[in-house]
Amino acid sequence: MKLKVFSLLTSLCLIGSLAVVRAQTISKEELIFLTSEWKGERFPDGRPRVSDDMIRRVKEIAIEEAWVVLQNEGYNCQFDGNWKMIHNDVPIAGRALTAQFMPSRPDIEKNIKERGQKAGRIGNTNSWPIDQLSKGDVYVADGFGKIAQGTLIGDNLGNSIFAKTGTGVIFDASSRDLEGLSKIEGFNAFVRDWDPSYLKDVVLTGLNTPIRIGRAIVLPGDVVLAKREGVIFIPAHLVEKVVLTAEFIAIRDKFGIQMLKEGKYTPGQIDSQWTDKLKEDFLKWLDKNPKEIPMKRSELDEYMKKRTW
Repeated sequence: MKLKVFSLLTSLCLIGSLAVVRAQTISKEELIFLTSEWKGERFPDGRPRVSDDMIRRVKEIAIEEAWVVLQNEGYNCQFDGNWKMIHNDVPIAGRALTAQFMPSRPDIEKNIKERGQKAGRIGNTNSWPIDQLSKGDVYVADGFGKIAQGTLIGDNLGNSIFAKTGTGVIFDASSRDLEGLSKIEGFNAFVRDWDPSYLKDVVLTGLNTPIRIGRAIVLPGDVVLAKREGVIFIPAHLVEKVVLTAEFIAIRDKFGIQMLKEGKYTPGQIDSQWTDKLKEDFLKWLDKNPKEIPMKRSELDEYMKKRTW
């Protein structure tokens, strides 16, 4: 009896593993290789799993601050702009689950759908990435910029996505049902345009693969930050550095603005290399304004030890 149970469990595990492999176009091992700079926790599919707390903190930083840190690290192709969105004041932050769509042709679409159906996939291929979403994910899709008949979701799929993720979508393509999507409180979509047409002549060719979004490259597990300026994709292994630097810049700017308003320092002094006196005043200001510090004080102190002011 025990042997039979063991065999059954083994079979179920193998089936589950095959389903994951068939659901993506690169293996888990390849995804781990491509994101090998990340040393932390991973999802079963191999994506880096940046912590929920770090995602929360990413949502509070500015696009410009993240961009500067990535540029300094040599990551020059992580931002793209010129988006249309549902809400200008609802940012998106989360872990990227990527999908690549291409113009369809009958033989490829038939083969992809047959393989998907054997792995338990149901419906058109634009719904397949949604099946793999989890809380805190952001569905990021390269739809080759197609507008008419390039509508990857409408309000039905939008509701499903938000129920699973609590975030939104980034599509280098279009969406339909803007009115219906706008009623999903907390949901946002960054798309190239809105169109009333149905999706046609488009097929999913990659799931959890590296993709291109405009002038940016996106890997599965990258942390997405989308605001009015545009969308930036932060490699998982750089998220902590980006966040700490951005948070420090924000605190420093608050202090600097207050000093300028009070006339204690000139713009030239604030914007140049800080003197020991200015640093001393900053530390005193931190002690008096602990609520202005978004990170742990120990994190801030450690960061300031390593930073050239």
